[in-house]
Amino acid sequence: MFRWIAVLIIAALIAVDQGLKFLAIEYLQPIGSFPVLDGVVQLSYVENTGAAFGMFSGHTTLLSIFTAIVLAAGLGLVLSGKLRDKLALTAAVLILAGGAGNLIDRVARGFVVDYIEPLFVDFAVFNFADMLVCVGAALLILYLILDLVHERRKAAEEKCDGTV
Repeated sequence: MFRWIAVLIIAALIAVDQGLKFLAIEYLQPIGSFPVLDGVVQLSYVENTGAAFGMFSGHTTLLSIFTAIVLAAGLGLVLSGKLRDKLALTAAVLILAGGAGNLIDRVARGFVVDYIEPLFVDFAVFNFADMLVCVGAALLILYLILDLVHERRKAAEEKCDGTV
């Protein structure tokens, strides 16, 4: 049951991402930038041919193939039902939705539409899909740490009980 809900959430997040990018193309591209919070953040239209933070710029085909492989494997994992932990499943959903949103851009446009520009720090312009991937990756790291702690506690308890 959860796996199909996960797929619906992935689809909804992709739709939100593509809707925001459509708005950026329609309204932001003609003007370039629009201040949101003075000195904090502005919306700036950027066409990114690379990956996160512009890495691998100009390698759209390679990035698209790699992303498609990772997304297929991740979706297979979600659909298999093997991700029973809600934190791990949430992480996978966010990473898959963000990755798919940016893959759609690469395939359809040859670049990813970025539009969120922080002004208070020297940082890359990014988009909603990037945020999904980053939050998903952070949750995945948290899950792995918690799982490691749980396994160590379990091993320590078994050692104390003499059940090893």
